[in-house]
Amino acid sequence: MAETESRNFIEAFVAEDIGPGGRFEGKQVHTRFPPEPNGYLHIGHCKALCIDFGTAEKFGGICNLRMDDTNPAKEDTEYVDAIKEDIHWLGFDWDDRFFYGSDYFEKTYELALGLIKKGLAYVCELTPEQFREYRGDVNTPARSPWRDRPVEESLDLFERMKNGEFPEGKYTLRAKIDLASGNFNMRDPVLYRIRYIEHHRQGTKWCIFPMYDFAHPIQDALEGITHSLCSLEYEDHRPLYDWVINNVDVPSKPRQIEFARLGITNTVMSKRKLRRLVEEGYVSGWDDPRMPTLCGLRRRGYTPASIRAFTDKIGVAKVPSTVEYAFLESCLREDLNAHAPRRMAVLRPVRLTVTNYPEGRIEEVEVENNPNDPDAGTRKVSFSRNLWVEREDFMEVPEPKYKRLYPGGPECRLKGAYLITCTGCVKDDEGNITEILCTYDPASRGGDPADGRKVKGATLHWVDADDCVDAEARLYSNLFSDPEPDAAEDYITCLNPDSLEVVTGCKAERSLADAKPTESFQFLRLGYFAADKDSTPGHPVFNRSVALKDSFRK
Repeated sequence: MAETESRNFIEAFVAEDIGPGGRFEGKQVHTRFPPEPNGYLHIGHCKALCIDFGTAEKFGGICNLRMDDTNPAKEDTEYVDAIKEDIHWLGFDWDDRFFYGSDYFEKTYELALGLIKKGLAYVCELTPEQFREYRGDVNTPARSPWRDRPVEESLDLFERMKNGEFPEGKYTLRAKIDLASGNFNMRDPVLYRIRYIEHHRQGTKWCIFPMYDFAHPIQDALEGITHSLCSLEYEDHRPLYDWVINNVDVPSKPRQIEFARLGITNTVMSKRKLRRLVEEGYVSGWDDPRMPTLCGLRRRGYTPASIRAFTDKIGVAKVPSTVEYAFLESCLREDLNAHAPRRMAVLRPVRLTVTNYPEGRIEEVEVENNPNDPDAGTRKVSFSRNLWVEREDFMEVPEPKYKRLYPGGPECRLKGAYLITCTGCVKDDEGNITEILCTYDPASRGGDPADGRKVKGATLHWVDADDCVDAEARLYSNLFSDPEPDAAEDYITCLNPDSLEVVTGCKAERSLADAKPTESFQFLRLGYFAADKDSTPGHPVFNRSVALKDSFRK
């Protein structure tokens, strides 16, 4: 990493550690990303993911992927596969360094025995109720009548715990540290508990499971991790992390560094709360485009570049903060504006007939694919007498300053085609407008404002009614109408009833018929859209990823 490059506080610590006289002088930076496989990764995990993999990347180091499956209650291989897919999608890789926390169960058990033999751990038989009662407070030390249990007795009981001789809750293994510590995490914390539950990889081999605060530092040390980067809630756990590292026989001594978690308005990021949304049918699944999960964002049309730009721009801080959801949208908009091809689609169509255009004639006009990309070129779009335009682009009696189509109104441009003038409309028996009538100027082909002609009307997008495809559009808003749904007594009451609008009967360019899932486009004047996996041959479905207008308050 270049000396002149700006560094966040984590990178400054890492640079100091690997520099002359540092605790890891001469060593390769080695980090890890340890997700728990009990749900799908969301945008909050993405910050940690980018910090773990990105920090290693910046220093020419490596990053492990380790599934934290020490708690077997809700783990599933479905989540493991999804986590791998999401990380690869973002552009990171762990090479052959993929591990499970449960890979270390045997070694962790041996190290726990070592602590007992050193007199630094003991088997305790306080019930959960007694444990809370004896916990003490800031002025009162904790208590345990089993703290001075003889080493041989603790060794015997711990082995019998492993062999399944006792019911759940009968015994725990606790570290012997300091019952009067002002840090309650150090008041003889539990290291092991009895659980009779099948593990998704280990089956029923184990009925005692290590607590995260005991297992995690051991796993880091066994893998040779130099820097254990984690969120701020583990700051008070760092003394315990260091105690474990310094008192068990492991080959290395990683350094834990904490950073603030990511908060975003108008959403929740607790996996428990997200799971409820899925299981109770408030969303269609973990990949519902309204969800903050990476698979949901990907389905909606978010790009890896936009998400990585988002995490880079919010930075790495020690103080928790909440970011507007609109900022995430702004990062996507910026990326798609530069790279998404332009296409024409009409969401709420009404027929436009060019009355003086020859019947049966079809020609091709040329339009730009992306004016921001000099290499994008142009494409051919068919044009005929019969077109579709947006219903809102016509008013029989115009409002003041209305510059689109109305009888006797100004010339308007059809994008890439001709100048037209509205002459009237056709209505059905109930007075609904079914057709707009206009004439065109044959000398205005191309419809380019650079041709020097002064036109007072707007430039309109359109679709050839004789060469188009029917489509469906799904228009998304925030899943929660309240910016802080977590603050509500029940976050479900904050759900936005208008978070999804399904628009059918849309008309789109023929080229959009075969759009691949997650393929992104800018629909002129309408927003950025991505093809959805629900598309069928000849009937594409598009999710609006983000509107054209940037609502982020910079």
